[in-house]
Amino acid sequence: MTELELKHLTNEICNQKCEKQTIEIKKAAKGTPERLYDTFSSFANQTGGGIIIFGIDEKNNYDVCGVYDVQALQVQVTNAAGQMEPVVRPVFTVTEYEKGKMVVSAEITECDPENKPCFYKAAGRIRGSYVRVGEADIPMTEYEVYSYEVYKRKIRDELRPVARATQDDFNRDLLNGYFSKLRLEKPQLAKHSEDRIMQLQGLTDNGIPTVAGLMLFSDYPQAFFPQMSITAMVVDGTQIGNLGKAGERFVDNKRLEGTIPQMLEDALVFVRRNIKNAVIIDENGKRVDRPEYPIVAIREIILNALIHRDYSVHTEDSPIRIILFSDRLVVENPGGLYGRLTVNDLGKIPADTRNPFIAGNLEVLINTENRFSGIPTVYEEMANAGLQPPVFESFRGNFKVTLYNERKKTADVSVPGSKIEDRILQFCEIPKSKEEIAAILHINTPYYVVTKYLKPLVEAGLLAMTIPEKPKSKYQKYYKI
Repeated sequence: MTELELKHLTNEICNQKCEKQTIEIKKAAKGTPERLYDTFSSFANQTGGGIIIFGIDEKNNYDVCGVYDVQALQVQVTNAAGQMEPVVRPVFTVTEYEKGKMVVSAEITECDPENKPCFYKAAGRIRGSYVRVGEADIPMTEYEVYSYEVYKRKIRDELRPVARATQDDFNRDLLNGYFSKLRLEKPQLAKHSEDRIMQLQGLTDNGIPTVAGLMLFSDYPQAFFPQMSITAMVVDGTQIGNLGKAGERFVDNKRLEGTIPQMLEDALVFVRRNIKNAVIIDENGKRVDRPEYPIVAIREIILNALIHRDYSVHTEDSPIRIILFSDRLVVENPGGLYGRLTVNDLGKIPADTRNPFIAGNLEVLINTENRFSGIPTVYEEMANAGLQPPVFESFRGNFKVTLYNERKKTADVSVPGSKIEDRILQFCEIPKSKEEIAAILHINTPYYVVTKYLKPLVEAGLLAMTIPEKPKSKYQKYYKI
């Protein structure tokens, strides 16, 4: 960053008197602060990295106290960063905030996904890895560390054999139907014996059924994995805990079990039963039922959850959840985004696949497409239905998709005056960052908030930027005009 940007950021911190998701402050008036490694780790592990600001005293009402020795501080911070694995390379900026009071920033860039988690070598990978939550550096759970190892080491949890299962647990009718389709769609593979095909397709491992095999072809997969199911519920309101007219906690509440194709179909039946339908007259004068949400989009989201959920031992007790609120439909699955993909990349570039054998077998079983079409289809279906774009969130081992039933007021952008835009305008009486605005909207993707809400409000002349000459600056804030 430039010296001017550092001064602006220092002013912002002193006025707001708080740290943030991407900002950590350290006093450093008498020496190098201790325990820098937890912040090095958390910033290097989070999307976009973060910035450490030295020379502000949090305990003294965020007073700018300045650093003790700029040169010595940079040397000692660099030495501390060298104790990380992989090594962190801070980028320093120095400015004189007030006469005789120097402020120093150290920008920490995000690690390459193949090198995550970044951890403090002296503590080891498990104890020395951290994640940023709000303004705090929190030790990673064993599962969070494992989720990075899965990608780096290409661990296929879907292929782990299930010791207490035998091939008698397979549904023979399902397998026969599968082999019949293989003869038509993959004739070269179908030339092998059935036992060989099952080994090659990841359904067995030396004759023992795998997780993938049981989830696709078992008579009852939940006999082995009781929570590898779907819990579906309908809430009479916008939050869990809202009671219905008769005092009921859930209007409808069901656990869906069976193979992946069975759970997909049962989930769609549940959603169809519980969403509203509007009767409209089409351009030909015919009455048409229009569902509250496009069924094709819902199918893609649920199918993605079943294909891409984490099937490791760490999440065996975590079902997929479908929740229908009065204003939105939410689908959550255990396992955050896998590999190099970020939320902002969804629908734009092909994704790394956590469970390629399950995905490949489903292409044969139910004619799914594992070719980078699911997310674009969801966007297209929501747009064609005149609804807001889907919201995707990935955090701490969980992936969440939200579809809102509020219809757009124009063909392209949100119009100021809706509930969300009104909340933003009210909140921005004092300049706020995109992260702060995303937080009050309960959206974990600031980039989505910028493109979906903030840019249209700026273009409408209702919001302004504090740094208009640099619209993409990390230190950008928005305020009501």
